Amino acid sequence: MANDSDGTTSANTGADMDWDARAAGFDEEPDHGLRDPEVRRAWAARLRSWLPGRAGDVLDLGCGTGSLSLLASEQGHRVTGVDLSPAMVTLARQKLAGRDAVFLIGDAAAPPVGEQRFDAVLVRHVLWALPDPGRALRHWAGLLRPGGRLVLVEGVWGTAGPVGIPAERLTGLLAPIGGQVRVERLSGDPLLWGGEVTDERYAVVAVTA
Repeated sequence: MANDSDGTTSANTGADMDWDARAAGFDEEPDHGLRDPEVRRAWAARLRSWLPGRAGDVLDLGCGTGSLSLLASEQGHRVTGVDLSPAMVTLARQKLAGRDAVFLIGDAAAPPVGEQRFDAVLVRHVLWALPDPGRALRHWAGLLRPGGRLVLVEGVWGTAGPVGIPAERLTGLLAPIGGQVRVERLSGDPLLWGGEVTDERYAVVAVTA
């Protein structure tokens, strides 16, 4: 998952960020830890509208400390989380102890889930940092059951040297996969971020055939 102040991500295998070292303080960001009740409710409402209406299997890639995984679990879904950082995975396991959730250490671009298939793949602030996002999207789509959905929360951060992936590019990468695609702009909802933001933040929900 990303640190929204700089746009970096724990799923970026080429990053020089020590995510194990940052794990203990990761949840201090309002949209990471979701400790503020209003921020938490805002994300829960969005997630409810993005994920399948009935309980299903959700794969949370770049899951970080498991905050979105917890919301999905509370909404009745069975969760598998994957993150490259062992320390993040440890915290996620603690956060969802006793729930129907499994957390694995691995690369978000090629999650170690074998032949398991899912009703939704949830990815927040990960895709933009992967070396081949188109390939990752095709792989993730292959992990879905028929009628499954990709839920992709992304953006473009920074002014002097912007990083990220614009919504138009992401929807273009999804075109070969097919299915129904909708874009939901998120920059204008300060409750999601713990305050006003001026950069591009959005969600794309792609429902496969």
